[in-house]
Amino acid sequence: MTQPDRLLGAVAACLAALAFAPTRTEAQGFVGVSYGYNFAGDAGCRSATDCQNKNWNWGGSLGALGSVVGFEAELTHEGEFTGSRPNPTSVTTLMGNFMIAPRITIVQPFGLVGVGAIKTSASGATSSSNSETQVGWTIGAGVIVYVQKHVGLKGDVRYYHSFQPLGALGIDIAQGNKIDFGRAAFGAVFKF
Repeated sequence: MTQPDRLLGAVAACLAALAFAPTRTEAQGFVGVSYGYNFAGDAGCRSATDCQNKNWNWGGSLGALGSVVGFEAELTHEGEFTGSRPNPTSVTTLMGNFMIAPRITIVQPFGLVGVGAIKTSASGATSSSNSETQVGWTIGAGVIVYVQKHVGLKGDVRYYHSFQPLGALGIDIAQGNKIDFGRAAFGAVFKF
């Protein structure tokens, strides 16, 4: 091999190494807010599309998103979980979620799975209140569309399920059964 061929080979090898070397990406922190409603399972709405009396809830999240993976801590609260059924019940969730979220230009679809706490509180006719916290899991999917470099609009659907049955809450929804429900939500994500 001649000197120019060696030089050309070395330059080609360097260019190939640069082209195929993994790029360093930094995860960006984010804060998210959402507004949605629970449906199916034990919720007051029996389906996501056929619900005449949606009981709206709120949520917030804090986490980090890279170009492919992320993590979030998510809190949601529904004050009228069972709708118009007797013994009004509220449900609060706190979940830690692992996210697969490949960023494609201004769109970032995501799937998530997580584990955390599901707290139910029921008010009876005697004005006493019972509450119980259970360990549960969640799975879901959604999409974030960035309208600005650090601001995005998001929509998602998540499913929540407890690992253990409810105790003696005395509520209509699932005495002795595991609580489960879906949540459809929209909101905003602010990256920093």
